Amino acid sequence: MKINYHNRRFRPVQNTENGETSAETIFHYKQEGNILTSEYAGGQIAKGSLIALVSENGELDMRYQQINTNGELMTGVCHSTPEVLPDGRIRLHEKWRWTSGDKSEGKSIIEEFQ
Repeated sequence: MKINYHNRRFRPVQNTENGETSAETIFHYKQEGNILTSEYAGGQIAKGSLIALVSENGELDMRYQQINTNGELMTGVCHSTPEVLPDGRIRLHEKWRWTSGDKSEGKSIIEEFQ
């Protein structure tokens, strides 16, 4: 099943301690062809944006940048694997790594909401 992320909204439901996103962080995805972009904010994130390539199976290879509420500019890379839930919503299982700061790694799960 080919996934189109255009105009879908997501929020984190799980994150490792070294992550900055939380349930208050809202992602609004836009997709044109295999290029995905998103603006996001909320919780500890004052403003963020990401860009990703969407593979044939819906996986996302992304780069992100954000300014947190402490005024720090943070950057990272993320690989997201989709799961289609029984109600048709998308859950993304994410493995990410900071490319700034302590360069640590983490995992998160974000889910589509209406």
